[in-house]
Amino acid sequence: MEQITRTSPQLGAALRRRRKQAGLSQETLAEKVKLRQATISSLESGDTGTKLDTLLAVVAALDLEIVVRPRSKGRLADIEHIF
Repeated sequence: MEQITRTSPQLGAALRRRRKQAGLSQETLAEKVKLRQATISSLESGDTGTKLDTLLAVVAALDLEIVVRPRSKGRLADIEHIF
């Protein structure tokens, strides 16, 4: 399912949902991408400051991809219920 994320917390929540759907713990995901469990937790919490390479490694490990496209006209409040 495609998900629109516009904030760090929304992205973190989407990654958490995908990790759980894949049946992975934070520890297992961290091992796959050679990171600490705390880094996965921080990313899923929406903390800022995550390196782009770290984000891309986690996205790939979860068999996801990032698509860049023009922003839809919907307001953030219109899609907030998804998260």
